[in-house]
Amino acid sequence: MSEYLLEVKDLKQYFPVKTGLTKTIPLKAVDGVSFNIKPGETLGLVGESGCGKTTVGRSILRIYEPTDGQVIFDGQELTKKNMRSMRKQMQMVFQDPYSSLNPRMTVEDIIGEPLDVHKMYANKKERHEKIIELMETVGLNAEHATRYAHEFSGGQRQRIGIARALAVNPKFIVCDEPVSALDVSIQAQVVNMFEDIQEKLGVAYLFIAHDLLVVHHISDRIAVMYLGKIVEIADADELNNSPIHPYTLSLLSAVPIPDPKIAKEKKRIVLSGDVPSPLNMPKGCAFRTRCQYATEQCAQECPQLTDRGNGHLVACFNK
Repeated sequence: MSEYLLEVKDLKQYFPVKTGLTKTIPLKAVDGVSFNIKPGETLGLVGESGCGKTTVGRSILRIYEPTDGQVIFDGQELTKKNMRSMRKQMQMVFQDPYSSLNPRMTVEDIIGEPLDVHKMYANKKERHEKIIELMETVGLNAEHATRYAHEFSGGQRQRIGIARALAVNPKFIVCDEPVSALDVSIQAQVVNMFEDIQEKLGVAYLFIAHDLLVVHHISDRIAVMYLGKIVEIADADELNNSPIHPYTLSLLSAVPIPDPKIAKEKKRIVLSGDVPSPLNMPKGCAFRTRCQYATEQCAQECPQLTDRGNGHLVACFNK
């Protein structure tokens, strides 16, 4: 048996984009992504908007059918045939708590839907008891069960989504920017709840987010993504203290520091130029058009992730 719960190998997700009446070109949203997650571990996935983070999560769960690559879960490769039976073990918490919940269903029916689909109760009484237990796990009161989603705040709605994901006792949850639509004070509560649930149930997370402070707080390891490729993976503390890739250095330099004295001394690394279009990617390294260290080699070939020690993987020729 592998030591990893989830193994993603050379995952690719291309979307055909029409450029004429009959002509299409591929938009390479995810282009050869590989990583592993151990049982009970949290891997943070960060990068700017449009880099393919959400697409990675959705392709792993086959919400989008991958173009190429392998996803191995619990020693078993995921295919169209066995995906339904594996759904119980892999769930997703969506970014927008407003649009991911059915406005016509009560909270009890929203949380109970996975139980209905997988027939995980013997009678109505057992179903109701399970739902109330799930609601208590995520900090909702039993009297909330008969209400509708529009009657709740953003933080409460996200808790309903988390309870729905937990209903089938999954081993792995993709958390797709679960706190980005919430107020800062509510973000802290939801992040702490994710940690409590992990401690209690031993569930593993792929935690997708923009906020590097949130990701550093919750993650065991962090992967940095740029234009469909992972450019650096390392332990959360090591990536924060000793980043190597020029893009990671720039991302971390933009993290706000609450101490004005330290913030004043800190040097921002501002990237020149714009993010290239995924429809018209530069040859070689995708980051070279914005990188101060780019050489002729970067224009000719794409760097692969190489181990710099302690499992710190970096895709760069010059750092």
